[in-house]
Amino acid sequence: VQLVESGGGLVQPGGSLRLSCAASGFSFSRYYMSWYRQAPGKERELVAGITNTGGSTNYAGSVKGRFTISRDNGKNTVYLQMNSLKPEDTAVYYCKTTFLRDYWGQGTQVTVSS
Repeated sequence: VQLVESGGGLVQPGGSLRLSCAASGFSFSRYYMSWYRQAPGKERELVAGITNTGGSTNYAGSVKGRFTISRDNGKNTVYLQMNSLKPEDTAVYYCKTTFLRDYWGQGTQVTVSS
């Protein structure tokens, strides 16, 4: 199982980024996918999750209405569209799936700063 995140970077407050997580090594379309983030000195927290078909999603209260999780099962990729970014969104963002055990990507840094 391999998860590879991309799309992070430096963005000004109010800006947007789109993260991608390319998955391989398992039947992607059968599994729930989620995005987590970890800010310096803080615990890793759930940001958003999406069911295997994409038919249901859930979000942390702090990002609801600003972030959108989606997936393309044909491309084995899950996305996180992040709009109206705030400095408190600064963190390393990870994608995760659970297939017998939890699998994590290496993370991608998102920095929101002017």
